[in-house]
Amino acid sequence: MKIGFIGVGVMGGPMVLNLMKKGFDVSIYTRTKEKAQYVIDAGAHWCDTIAQTAKGKDVVITIVGYPKDVEEVYFGEDGIIANADKGTVLIDMTTTSPKLSQKIYAEAVANGLTALDAPVSGGDIGAQKGTLAIMVGGDKVVFDRMVPVFEAMGTNIRYQGAAGNGQHTKMANQIAISGCIAAVCEAITYAKNCGLDPQVMFNAISTGAAGSWQMTNNGQKIINGDFAPGFFVKHFIKDMNIAIDESDARKLDLEVLHLVRDKYVKLADIGCEDDGTQALIKVIDKQ
Repeated sequence: MKIGFIGVGVMGGPMVLNLMKKGFDVSIYTRTKEKAQYVIDAGAHWCDTIAQTAKGKDVVITIVGYPKDVEEVYFGEDGIIANADKGTVLIDMTTTSPKLSQKIYAEAVANGLTALDAPVSGGDIGAQKGTLAIMVGGDKVVFDRMVPVFEAMGTNIRYQGAAGNGQHTKMANQIAISGCIAAVCEAITYAKNCGLDPQVMFNAISTGAAGSWQMTNNGQKIINGDFAPGFFVKHFIKDMNIAIDESDARKLDLEVLHLVRDKYVKLADIGCEDDGTQALIKVIDKQ
């Protein structure tokens, strides 16, 4: 199976490597070729354009930054939809607007293609290990055909229903994360200000009822002073804004989500938008 893959960043690079490990023939495109050189060295075929990446492929996968980037790669004369062969399956794994996923699906079908929205969770660690959670919206028959592709990148692969439902599920995921990471930061801040050794405290609570992925992974990074991005602050703000737009449209009062989003905006405002989400401690620990 020939796969075109667009967006070879913190998440996309390891995902491409895992696809190739499972025997898929992968061609790639990303804005900065140099950043993807390690993937090319591992056997991926470089394409100079989005159109070239889409042509002659069985599947085209995208994982880019923002909804505007998704729009750019899918639509227009040089976009995926205009250049993919009839019957190609388009899989957007970017976290983006459910409405945009529905638009891509409709345009794909109108052009003899089909589309799945399949955002992921698990961060850079999950991408590297091939253990991502993958939430998929679109036609069930297409999902069933694509399971081997998803299994190369993740272990918790769940069909969520119609186009856009993968994105709605990812919004629920991001809403849950927002409260978890903020609580982890507050627990560490509290411990430090009470004279506790944060590592000793962490060892005591991380395997009990307070344990979570955020505690185990990002909690330890905070204690280590490691703010390298497994998932960028700027992208988490984007996700929370989408979740707020969707919840506001349904007249939902998601107070925690709003509070955490505002703290992340403060973090970005002090120049930390390219840090990992665990950098929220920089805002909380100063309060």
